[in-house]
Amino acid sequence: MKNIQVNIKHLRSLKKLSQERFADDLGWSRSIVGSYEEGRSEPPIERLIDLSNYFNIPIDILVKNDLRLAKDTSFIQIGNKRVLFPVTVNDDNEDLIEIVPTKASAGYLSGYDDPEYIEQLQKIKLPFLPTGTHRAFPIKGDSMLPVKDGAYIVAKFVETVNDVKNGSTYIVLTKNDGLVYKRIYLPEHDAVNLVLSSDNKAYEPYMVSKEDILELWEFACCINTQEYDEKELKMSNIMAMFQDLKIELEAVKNM
Repeated sequence: MKNIQVNIKHLRSLKKLSQERFADDLGWSRSIVGSYEEGRSEPPIERLIDLSNYFNIPIDILVKNDLRLAKDTSFIQIGNKRVLFPVTVNDDNEDLIEIVPTKASAGYLSGYDDPEYIEQLQKIKLPFLPTGTHRAFPIKGDSMLPVKDGAYIVAKFVETVNDVKNGSTYIVLTKNDGLVYKRIYLPEHDAVNLVLSSDNKAYEPYMVSKEDILELWEFACCINTQEYDEKELKMSNIMAMFQDLKIELEAVKNM
C-alpha cells in the first residue's frame, strides 16, 4: 500500500469529509477520489499540487511518509512562509523528539525547513515532557552559564514570536547567527525587535529583528554531559542518557 493512497484517505477522514464533499472541494469527481484511495490509480503532479495546497502539506511528505503515524497534521507555520514536519509518534502513540547532533548543528540553518533533513535526525522519547513539539539542541560555549559547552537543551516549539515570554530562555534560529541559546527580553516601546541576552555577563546583549527569527524553541529541560569524556559522548550514549533521565526523575520524585 503506497503512502499517497493511505494519506489521502487519512487526511480526508481527519477533516470528516465524505468522498463526495472532498471531491467537490477539489473540483474532482467522486470516482477519482475513490480510485486514489483504493490504489487503482495514482494522482498526477497537477493533482498532487491540488492536495498539497488543500491540506497545506508539502508534496514530498504526502508521497514519502505515512501520515497515519503523525500526531499533528495541521503543520506549524511561521509567518505563512513555511511548514514544519509533523510530530511523529512511536507504536505506543508516544511523542518522539529529534536530537540535533553537535556536528550537524552548523547545517541546521540550511536544513531546518527540509523535511528530509529533520526526518533523518535520530529520535528518542521523553515521557515526562508536556504536550507539544520538542527538539534537543547541543550547546556550544559558555554564554549561558551554568549551562556549559556540550550540554543539550530540550525545548518546545513556539508557534509565533508574539508568544515570547519576557525574560525566559529560548533556542533561537536567526538568518545571520544560526542557532543560539539566549534569554529574551521585550524592549519597551519597540514592537519589531527582541533583546537577546547571555546569562554570562561577559557577553553583551544584542538586538534582533523579529523578521530575522526563523524558529523559536522555549526551554523545557537541560541535559548536562560534562561528566562524560569525548569517547563516551557518542549519539547512542547521549540517547541513553536522555532515556535514563526518566528513571532519575522518578527516583527524585519518590524520595
